Amino acid sequence: MLRFLDVRHLAVIDRLQLELEPGLNVLTGETGAGKSVLIEAIGLLAGGRASADLVRTGEQTASIQAVFDDPAGYEIIVRREVSAQGRSRGFIDDTLATTTALRDLAGRLVDLHGQHEHQGLLDSSRHIEYLDAFLEDAGPVADVARGFEAWRAIVSTRDRSHLDDREKKARTEIAEFQRQEIDRVAPIAGEDDALLAERTVLVNADRLNRLALEAYSALYDGDSAALVNLAVVWRRLADLAAIDDRFSAFVDQRDEIKPALEDLALFLRSYASDTAASPERLQAVEDRLSALERLKKKYGPGLGSVLSRRAAIEVELADLGSSGEQAAELEAREQAAREQFLAAARALSNLRQAGAERLGRRLEVSLAELAMPECRVDVRLRRFDRPENWTTRGIDAVEIFLSPNPGEELRPLVRIASGGELSRVMLALHTLAAIDEGGRTLIFDEVDAGIGGAAADAVGARLQALGRRDQVLCITHLPQIAARADAHFVLTKTVRAGRTVTTAARLDQTARELEVARMIAGVEVSPQVLASARELLRTRRGSESESEHRTKGESGRPAKAKARRA
Repeated sequence: MLRFLDVRHLAVIDRLQLELEPGLNVLTGETGAGKSVLIEAIGLLAGGRASADLVRTGEQTASIQAVFDDPAGYEIIVRREVSAQGRSRGFIDDTLATTTALRDLAGRLVDLHGQHEHQGLLDSSRHIEYLDAFLEDAGPVADVARGFEAWRAIVSTRDRSHLDDREKKARTEIAEFQRQEIDRVAPIAGEDDALLAERTVLVNADRLNRLALEAYSALYDGDSAALVNLAVVWRRLADLAAIDDRFSAFVDQRDEIKPALEDLALFLRSYASDTAASPERLQAVEDRLSALERLKKKYGPGLGSVLSRRAAIEVELADLGSSGEQAAELEAREQAAREQFLAAARALSNLRQAGAERLGRRLEVSLAELAMPECRVDVRLRRFDRPENWTTRGIDAVEIFLSPNPGEELRPLVRIASGGELSRVMLALHTLAAIDEGGRTLIFDEVDAGIGGAAADAVGARLQALGRRDQVLCITHLPQIAARADAHFVLTKTVRAGRTVTTAARLDQTARELEVARMIAGVEVSPQVLASARELLRTRRGSESESEHRTKGESGRPAKAKARRA
């Protein structure tokens, strides 16, 4: 979830901050106010292409920073800087990150709809995920994935056993050398941490000895030792308690405090006598740490990885030494695992074939309500016979084909849909087949393009329903959508000292009524229009049960709800 966004010196934006809420957030404002610039800013955080043209005139650097809560509940801070020379840098939690790392992170946190370079729907290899989610039964999908991994593991073992004698000898020599290298050091799990702690004590031995002796003297053996003085205190307390019973509780604590202090004194004396500088032991610890560090650099990063590598070498050596009889056994195991995988994959493929037809029909119905009444959808399945095309998803490839207008042939969705159409297709798909556990940020930029009336109301209901599962951020010009928002922000463009400046504000109820009225009627807002805006807000914000019912009717199940953070 996108919790906070800070944009500085980006195009018409000088400084803008937004604190977004769970649920449906809408951005409204006049054309040219900078709404698309704000989406461009999020696109940059998602690894989008940077350009010097994005930097505000007269500034050296544009920066965008966001705070996300990921679905697991961890806070992630992402920052992108673009210089006036066109160079850019990205950061994740204040650590320098590549644009690839930003894109990978954004894939988990954000889905942009309307900006083609960030559309997950434009990656046809992901269409199979939507179909599998629509099936509503993760069991067969998981069975296929497990079957594939088990089959590939045996294939890898079998292939190692089929090496020619020369290659097998070379691989054996390398594995033997690595095993001996690890065994010479003979690392023990957690040994490096224990040695580091011991080294800290050895380096500070003289200081530790002095501090322990001083503490022992002050507590037990000095002229004014604390335990000696405490004896006087206990006698005085006993005299006080004999007169005033309120001191009795403190006298009773003597038997607990005195033994604890005596134990501490004994430990300090023993510690001081045992802690002495030992250059020989310190050198031995340093040498051992160096040997462990060399292993970690080669086989690590940690000792656990080194020990795992040692175990893997044993398996590899056993495989390389397999006899012909063992090779035949591997062939039989590979064949059995392959057949088991194929049986599960074919069964899943049959489920997908039936599910593809249902998903296509449901999408057509759903898109008709979203102002695409003549749209035809075909979810196509292709089976692969060659093993090199098989994956953890099975033996199928899935692609969605679309014909938005009458008379047009069905073509791949990735080649023909406009930004607004893609947004509506994704909106329908998210309702019918959610491919994640929720908690992401879904951004819709063009979802209301070319629609109005009942279609706009249907789009608003879908967005409102999605907001119960994911955070939704939507730029809109339609009052039917804005009225359903959990949080409403307006962007305003003004001129200050001859410079264009975009500002953003979250609207309270009164300001929201005025903004919705402006969206209905324009600049002149009459009392009648204002009353209509109030009524629209009242009815649409109160219609969440309607949108949940609509979602349940389409998908066969209610939308998944996710707990929200304030």
